[in-house]
Amino acid sequence: MVCLGNICRSPLADGLLRKKVADKQLNIEVDSAGTSGVHEGESPDIRMQKVAANFNTPIDNLVSRKFQKSDFKNFDLILVMDKSNKSNVLQLAESDEDRKKVKLILDYLYPNEHKEVPDPYYGSEEGFKEVYHLLDKATDVIIKELESN
Repeated sequence: MVCLGNICRSPLADGLLRKKVADKQLNIEVDSAGTSGVHEGESPDIRMQKVAANFNTPIDNLVSRKFQKSDFKNFDLILVMDKSNKSNVLQLAESDEDRKKVKLILDYLYPNEHKEVPDPYYGSEEGFKEVYHLLDKATDVIIKELESN
C-alpha cells in the first residue's frame, strides 16, 4: 500500500488488509510505504488512527517508511492511492514485471475508472471517514481475489 507520506491512506489500507488477511488466516505479507520520506519513522496521523480505531482497525503500531526499489522484489502487488503515487512508484520500476505490479487500489472497486483515494490530510474528520469506507470496500474485493488465487 503506497501513498505520499505513509501516514493517512496507505497505513489505513495496510491495517484493513492485515486484519482481513489475519481473519481469513491467509499467508500474505502486507506492508505500506510513502513515495516521500518526509514522515519516515512517524506513526500514522492521529486523526486516521482515531477513525481506524472507531472501526476496530488499530493502526497505531505502524511506522512510516519510504518506498524503495527493493519493494518490487519483496512484494507481488503494489497498490497505490492516486495517480501521482503511481507515477512516482513507476519511476523506480526497473522492468515490465515491476510495472505490472503497480495498480490503483480503487481499480478493484471501480474497474477501468482510474479513481483515486482522496487525501484527507488537509480536510475534516469526514474526509478520513470517507477514505476508511472506500478502502474498506476495496480491501474486501482484494481479499476475495486473493482467496480465489
